[in-house]
Amino acid sequence: ILKTLNSWFWWENIWMPINCTWADFVDRDGLVFPKPHQLYATIPYAFILLIIRFFSERYVAIPLAKALGIKNVRRVKPQPNPVLESYFRECSKHPSQSEIQGLAKKCNCTVRLVEKWFRRRRNLEIPTVLRKFQEAFWRFSFYLTSSIAGFIVLYDKPWFYDIWQTWVGYPFQTVLTSQYWYYMAEISFYWSLLFTLGIDNKRKADFMAHVVHHLAAIGLMSGSWCGNYVRLGTLVMFVHDTADFWLEAAKMFNYAHWEKTCNMLFIIFSIAFFITRIILFPFWILRATLYQPTYYSTTPVIAYFLFNGQLLILQGLHLYWGYLIFKILRRFIFLK
Repeated sequence: ILKTLNSWFWWENIWMPINCTWADFVDRDGLVFPKPHQLYATIPYAFILLIIRFFSERYVAIPLAKALGIKNVRRVKPQPNPVLESYFRECSKHPSQSEIQGLAKKCNCTVRLVEKWFRRRRNLEIPTVLRKFQEAFWRFSFYLTSSIAGFIVLYDKPWFYDIWQTWVGYPFQTVLTSQYWYYMAEISFYWSLLFTLGIDNKRKADFMAHVVHHLAAIGLMSGSWCGNYVRLGTLVMFVHDTADFWLEAAKMFNYAHWEKTCNMLFIIFSIAFFITRIILFPFWILRATLYQPTYYSTTPVIAYFLFNGQLLILQGLHLYWGYLIFKILRRFIFLK
């Protein structure tokens, strides 16, 4: 069954133009093509990024947080109680008054002690300001580094200025070493974010949106690598990263209570977000992926619909986050 599914998945008509086969993508005459098996390396690379994250958060983010005036608040742990711990994990973190009275009788203690235990136990679930700062610092560091790296990779490429150049010579476009590492770093980063979703600061408003975004990003980047849409893929990654580090910087100064700096950075982020995600992405990137391929092939392959479907999902998330940003800006401007 697995062998049959594998042959279906790698069927040429899914990934490449008509009359092309996988044999055409063997490295030759100085041409180097992306190979699907190279994506396996993103998993160990993700763990390397997690190690880098651990050391950067511990030895860079914490001293920086202290310099900005953020203190490490140590919360008091409740006394070990197997009965209350079991109820907290399996039943409710916010028991009613009648449930608290029942638990007090079961544990042979006062109602006030049970209430105090649950309050302290709930506080342990809330990430400290320092923990939030560390997470924002790591994301800021990666997005800033990837934005600079992306510009270095793209600034001298003709398709950075003329989007039509992304299709010239397709599908026989060679992959540069810089493009390989740019892809590997980006995919590995989103794998690392998925691996740490359970321990990172949980966002109530858009937790599922982040899960969908990470999965769509990994699927899109991996698929574009296999189909050799590398030129467009690098443009998509660059457009996404250039706004994000401003948001993470705003968060860091927000945690430090530098309000004016935070507000200024958030306004810069909002402008960058609307330019890159609401204007450039749909009217530059999506135009290149939806409209321009029809000039090069009269019969779009299945990958055309798969990639554009994922890009449209990302655009839907952009509109959702743009709505949230607009609400914050409206509160900021009109309600101070």
